[in-house]
Amino acid sequence: MIDCRLVLACSGLLGNVALKCLSKEKIISAVLTDKKSTEIINFCSKNRIDCFIGNARNDECIEFVKKYKDDILFSVNYLFLFDEKIISLFRYKFNIHGSLLPKYRGRTPHVWAIINNERKTGITIHDITLECDAGDIFLQKEIPITYHDTGGVILQKYIYHYPRMIKQFLYLFSEQKIVPKKQDEQQKTYFNKRTPEDGRIVWDWQRERIYNWVRALAPPYPGAFCFLGEAKVIINKLRLSDFGFYCDMKNGFILDVNTDSIIVKTPNGCVEILDYISDENIDYIKKGDVLV
Repeated sequence: MIDCRLVLACSGLLGNVALKCLSKEKIISAVLTDKKSTEIINFCSKNRIDCFIGNARNDECIEFVKKYKDDILFSVNYLFLFDEKIISLFRYKFNIHGSLLPKYRGRTPHVWAIINNERKTGITIHDITLECDAGDIFLQKEIPITYHDTGGVILQKYIYHYPRMIKQFLYLFSEQKIVPKKQDEQQKTYFNKRTPEDGRIVWDWQRERIYNWVRALAPPYPGAFCFLGEAKVIINKLRLSDFGFYCDMKNGFILDVNTDSIIVKTPNGCVEILDYISDENIDYIKKGDVLV
């Protein structure tokens, strides 16, 4: 058993994975989470773990945390940034982030990495500071991104590696074998939070970007989308195609429709839509239509 106690700040799927992992070690004193993380809230209730639900930046949270004398704050996928009032209550503050810092600071970094055609991403455990994802690095693991990986596939890799990496880190910490490494600020990149509305496909993009866009946002994420008339079309899967076209055709022009796929023109080649859904019935889709 790891010889320490901690307050765990966690949200969402990966936060829930960390919670279940650390609860087995019996080292959690309390949990901070958000109101939408119902699985975390229910787990804490069932296992009688004291849980604060809400924004970490209000006075109620500070008073909640003060009840615990633990030296460690551990954050996993937590929705809120910590202010100085919270940070000052802990001797040690650790966050686990889904990229190879200093690259891809910010939200959903693995989705951005796929969009940007990266061939690797990773996991970093680092010190929490007032600046987002900027603290000293304690432990990193590289995660490959294959050509066919989706955002959901990388998420599954994280689900596998997060618990193992957290346990490895806390063991090394308890053995005083952690050596901090400064981040190279000249190499930092930062990417903003994404919303479902940010997923619209621009058919004037090169087809490789469209391919990466679609696979990055595929389920369980909200999906890349476009429109056919008034109908919203969410594209879950496509591939590059050698189908021919004329260069003066509009980008988004539907060149062919069959029972298995729809072939669409882009500036530098075609893509073949293999899986899509729509908020309206668009079974009438036909050659010559234009996606926008």
